[in-house]
Amino acid sequence: MKYILAALLLGLTILQLACSKSLERSVSAQAADSKGAYPAGNDKNDKSTPSLFAVPENQMSHLKIAPVEHVDWAVAVTTTGTVDWDADHTTQAITQVNGPISRILVDTGAVVKANDPLLYVSSPDVANAISAYRKARNREDFNKRIVDRQKTLLDHGAIAEKDYESSVADYNDAMTDVQTSLQTLKVLGHTREEIEAAEQQGKVINPELAVRAPIAGVVVQKLISPGMVIQAGQTVCFMLSDVSHVWVQGHIFDHDLPSVRSGDQVDETNPAFDRKFHGAVSFIGAFVDPTTRTTPVRIVTQNPEGLLKKDMFVNAVVHTGVKKSVLALPVSAVLRDAQNSPIVYVEVEPGKFAQRSVTVGDQAGDRIQILSGLKEGEKVVAEGGLFLQFANSYQ
Repeated sequence: MKYILAALLLGLTILQLACSKSLERSVSAQAADSKGAYPAGNDKNDKSTPSLFAVPENQMSHLKIAPVEHVDWAVAVTTTGTVDWDADHTTQAITQVNGPISRILVDTGAVVKANDPLLYVSSPDVANAISAYRKARNREDFNKRIVDRQKTLLDHGAIAEKDYESSVADYNDAMTDVQTSLQTLKVLGHTREEIEAAEQQGKVINPELAVRAPIAGVVVQKLISPGMVIQAGQTVCFMLSDVSHVWVQGHIFDHDLPSVRSGDQVDETNPAFDRKFHGAVSFIGAFVDPTTRTTPVRIVTQNPEGLLKKDMFVNAVVHTGVKKSVLALPVSAVLRDAQNSPIVYVEVEPGKFAQRSVTVGDQAGDRIQILSGLKEGEKVVAEGGLFLQFANSYQ
């Protein structure tokens, strides 16, 4: 608040001087030669030298002056990318039996948990598998009773040992058949409750089989319709994806490629959302796209609330671990002129300032990179330049 009030007071003072035409203006060719090229002043007869704005000495304390200096700057690579599903957490829901679809329980966009039923198929394969399991259990029970009876007779010497061993072999075969038929039911997707129901002899066999969600996530594609006859292991019924993370497929140009490493943190934005999305580079391609002349990179991105959708475009900034020495200024020192071009106010002489056009680069925190227009050691107005610009507009 103190700086704001002081700057307002300074601005009013300068504006008053400008409006009363008492604002000191001078042209210094010697300053121009020693400081470099300056924007042209308001003197119509001399376009080669700048106009200087003099600030009264008693107002100088309200300006904050900062030097142009080199700083270690973390290289940030800017690119664009396209959102895709996370292939490591995206899968198909495929049935293991043939037959027509009898019921569909979910639609596109449904949120499901792992093993939730998605649809039911009515198939003779199911009835045959349950029937085979029941028969195997019956044979197992029957052979178990024979073994127990043969063991009693053997103990009393009523039968030969080879007859007992033969009954044991038949019992072992029956147990093997039970395990084989049980595994068939499990492969088809029967739950423990459904298997227990299949063991109940005499109960009507239900030919329906549920196609269940292999993972927790969102149904992103529905590829079937009611009554459709599907083929075991071939017909894709649904596509499911865990959309809490997505892949952003980015593109890196050759000159930026040496700076990018797997694991680099990435900030992504989309104009539709007033927020940033965060990710990390997980893969850098081993080839260059012949059309775009860029190398593909994969960015695993957090997707809270599932806001990012497949095929959306995003702007991405890769924060690399590479640093370079660059000229930088406080962001507050850079203003914009009537053409929206960046400018700063340089202190050419004590208490005298000139407007200077600059070229800016990336911004990091409260500092901005200066690509051209300034030299190291020059002093610029970091706070208060807005009022110099305001006063200048009235001259």
